[in-house]
Amino acid sequence: MTELERIKQQFNTVGAVVVPSVFHADLIEQLLAELEVAIDEDHQLRPDVFDAGMVHNCMTRGKNMLALLDHSALNNYLSELFTPHCIVYAYQSSSLPPKKGNYGTRIHVDCPRFIPDYVSNIGVIIPLNDFTLENGATFYLAGSHRMSELPAEQEFYARAQRLVCSKGDLILFNARLVHAAGVNNTQHTRHALTINLCRPYMRQRFDFPRLMTKQQIESLGENGRKLIGMNVRMPASLDEFYLPADQRLYKPGQE
Repeated sequence: MTELERIKQQFNTVGAVVVPSVFHADLIEQLLAELEVAIDEDHQLRPDVFDAGMVHNCMTRGKNMLALLDHSALNNYLSELFTPHCIVYAYQSSSLPPKKGNYGTRIHVDCPRFIPDYVSNIGVIIPLNDFTLENGATFYLAGSHRMSELPAEQEFYARAQRLVCSKGDLILFNARLVHAAGVNNTQHTRHALTINLCRPYMRQRFDFPRLMTKQQIESLGENGRKLIGMNVRMPASLDEFYLPADQRLYKPGQE
């Protein structure tokens, strides 16, 4: 069995897999620096929101967080485990402050739809710090992506495992996997980036092609532009609807 076959098998049976050392240490440092700046900016602008500390639309908040969408290894795993045509539903951060949990500490799934034997969304976590038992490594219930209902709290924590891993690793999981962030019992905030990806025919949380600047979009390569939804835009007029095939906003073959 090849390493890719092992990863696919674990993703399908367990619902989550950790791929070690996907992102270079220098990139992780740059992503962390951009995220900390974005968190500080949001604390000034929106201190009282229910998910304070979570940065939304991270691709608009730093050049490295934007360029991450073109990362070749990330895109290869998404193509192999999900679909080469997937798009970003949401791209945000997850941070556990010292002695606290966060909005993700509740027992939950990241996709409300349960369709037996069909993956409609996939989750990505990029740890910017090591995930340890002490700083709140994510709890998850192996195989729970096949469950139509959330388990009771007692059952979940009795059977849950932990996503212990290192910064720079890549966590991929079925968005129906039941999970919960832990509580950070250290003196240092634990940071991560999270991306939820969906099928290309589904709606995104934000209209990214309109939300992002022209400069941001033009800085992306083919993979990044696909992920933000540039290949599945809706025509806003008959003129756009009747554009030549190579100029159409909704590209063919988006399955």
